[in-house]
Amino acid sequence: MQFFSYLCKSICEVRLHLSIERVLCLRFALNIADDMKKVFLLWMAVLAGITALAQAKPEERPRVLISTDIGGTDPDDNQSMIHLMMYSDLFQLEGLVSSPSFGSGSKQELLRMIDLYAKDYPQLQKHNPKLISPKALQRLCKQGRRGLMPYKGYSEPTEGSEWIVRCARKKSNRPLWVLVWGTLEDVAQALHDAPDIAPRIRVYYIGGPNKKWGINSYAYIAHNFPDMWMIENNATYRGFITDNDKMELIEEYQGMEHDQNRYGTGYYDYAMRNRGTMGRDFINYYKGIVKMGDTPSLLYMMHGDPNDPAGESWGGSFCPIRHSSRRVFRRQTTERDTVPVYSVVEWTFRGPVKSDIAEDSVCLTATIDKQQWAGYHLGNGEYVLRYCPKAPARLTYTITSPLAEFDGLKGSFVVDDVWPGKPDAADYPLGNNWYSDRPERDLYEGKWQGAKTQRRWRQVILEDWAKRWAWLKE
Repeated sequence: MQFFSYLCKSICEVRLHLSIERVLCLRFALNIADDMKKVFLLWMAVLAGITALAQAKPEERPRVLISTDIGGTDPDDNQSMIHLMMYSDLFQLEGLVSSPSFGSGSKQELLRMIDLYAKDYPQLQKHNPKLISPKALQRLCKQGRRGLMPYKGYSEPTEGSEWIVRCARKKSNRPLWVLVWGTLEDVAQALHDAPDIAPRIRVYYIGGPNKKWGINSYAYIAHNFPDMWMIENNATYRGFITDNDKMELIEEYQGMEHDQNRYGTGYYDYAMRNRGTMGRDFINYYKGIVKMGDTPSLLYMMHGDPNDPAGESWGGSFCPIRHSSRRVFRRQTTERDTVPVYSVVEWTFRGPVKSDIAEDSVCLTATIDKQQWAGYHLGNGEYVLRYCPKAPARLTYTITSPLAEFDGLKGSFVVDDVWPGKPDAADYPLGNNWYSDRPERDLYEGKWQGAKTQRRWRQVILEDWAKRWAWLKE
């Protein structure tokens, strides 16, 4: 009996021991499983993180190329160049193309401005080490076309136009933003030579007067590349100019003097005076009064969504347009003829068939609004005069020519204040990615369509710039 009890006790102890062992083994197994699970989850998290890093789009600066007529007839490009260099950390700058339609503008003027920046760069870099170095800026400078295109809108490649093509063809998942501060000459040449770049670039074009002077290159692009991505800013940019009425023409500027308005003529004294080499240089352009009509193209890239032209941005707000206005007259016009502002206006005339006058050569001149405009021989007895009005007006013209049939012709016409105006059979039809000034009347600033979408941001923009000028305080 005792043996039996001992045996039962032993069996129970063995079972208990086995149970404990099983429990311990099970717990060990569970611990291992739990640890493996943790390791597995950790590894999965690492893999997910690596995948996310691979798939996520890092914060990328926009790819930007500038085409400017700096050093030409309007010194506001010099002002805008200073602004660009002081904000160069915000862009992946890929080119600075000199495209002077008139005057003595050249790549050398770009290099001169960079030399000024170089003197301030050490001080600026202390506050923002991401600013582009002067040497890097120098390497980006290219010489574009000097002078305007013939009637056909293109001519020969330039260093600048070839650089546009090269940058546009770079392998990238981002478009190349081409910001045009002058005429479209080098952009038109690049598109002519390399049509494949059209889907790879996005153009923000300061039009208005630039469109008036460079109407041939504009007409070429609108006719041949209607589906390209374009912001055509003909008047919105004027919301950034200190005083449109007095700064519209250089000769009308003389009466403007500095005052206490820090966001008007007093901004130089408020923000720039005694602020480094560039501050001392800025006074040489419009006596330091901010015009900077080209800067809205940069502002558009700095604040807002560049992929949404209709949204709010420092560079204005725009709406899609489906036609670019063009009016063709086969006669002399009178004040009974009205054309939309910023439209392409053409007068075509029949004349003598001349084999001694090359096609697309200038053979007549029209004086319109105190300025002279070329007319061309198209061949086979056809002649054409092309013009783009930059503002609402009542205008007259007088033609002079060595050809007696045209010498002394006169006429007039009226320029409406709405762009692009009602459709016409002669218009350039446009695709889905062409944008321009907002047409709502409450967004006009005087006669300037859409300018209030720019003006509303001017104060905050100038305050933001003043913070950077403070880095150069002496």
